[in-house]
Amino acid sequence: MSENSGPGTHDFVVRSSEVAYDGAILALRLDEVEMPGGRIAEREVVEHYGAVAVVARDHDGRIAMVRQYRHPVGRRLLEIPAGLLDKGSAESPLTAAQRELAEETDLRAERWQVLVDLDLSPGFTDEALRVYLAEELSQHHIADREDEEADMSLEWLHLDEAVAKVFSGEIVNATAVAGILAVFAADRADIALRTTDTPWRDQPHAFADRKAGRASG
Repeated sequence: MSENSGPGTHDFVVRSSEVAYDGAILALRLDEVEMPGGRIAEREVVEHYGAVAVVARDHDGRIAMVRQYRHPVGRRLLEIPAGLLDKGSAESPLTAAQRELAEETDLRAERWQVLVDLDLSPGFTDEALRVYLAEELSQHHIADREDEEADMSLEWLHLDEAVAKVFSGEIVNATAVAGILAVFAADRADIALRTTDTPWRDQPHAFADRKAGRASG
């Protein structure tokens, strides 16, 4: 075996690709990929806009959370404010996060930092999410809401209370769990968070680029 042919060195070349389904918020792509040894395997890839989320913390250490109905699970979940990157290149992730915070909580923040980046289920989807920590909060305008968001309520939890609800199983939204535990860990380890201009390596582009190309065509 040569030095450059061991585990961790294979180039997974895509031999063919087709879109089997192209919906409003996701697409299903079928790729044929060359495996080690030369076998060609089909991989199903769910393309997604990607998203942003916000852990918004006030001067008392409370986290702004929303309780929202989620149809796939059939109940309301306690979550942090979040939304899709569905405006493509017209809106940066930070601007999208600021917009979502205002739209879902009627809040704005003066201080923003990158908390964590998440590849949500990389075994089958390119969906990725950037979570921000927003502080120095103030009241923003009252947003108009429709559909599920018209039923959404705002709740404030102290960080320790939010952590307890994660481990009791009351907070199960993956984004909220990651954001809450990340803030908790960063506080206790005194970790310096990243600035908002930090590159986001896995930010999804394929689905948004296809939508933009179809619209322009």
